[in-house]
Amino acid sequence: MAFSESLAVRVRQVLGRRHGLVEKKMFGGVGFLLHGNMCVGIWKHSLIARIDPAEYGRALDEDFVREFDITGRPMKGWILIEPDGVETDDQLSLWIVKSLDFIRTLPAKAKK
Repeated sequence: MAFSESLAVRVRQVLGRRHGLVEKKMFGGVGFLLHGNMCVGIWKHSLIARIDPAEYGRALDEDFVREFDITGRPMKGWILIEPDGVETDDQLSLWIVKSLDFIRTLPAKAKK
């Protein structure tokens, strides 16, 4: 199954033109990396977000949010927000900003 291009368009609008932002096809979807660190992505029709591990438990308590697990091994610090959880632009922006806030605390990865 291909990823939601309409969600990708919305994510691109929220992210805008940031220095160090790269879009890359991965895991059957698309990922958005900031300075080499994966930030958010789209898998099928859902948003994937990397968040502060300290907020992980609280995030899982939110409606339409679950662990990001497409292989049988959940990725720590990663969540999957179902389509109903990113239906509005405000909902989408909230998760993207949470992810950006965390990614900005990480060191940039060296280019290969």
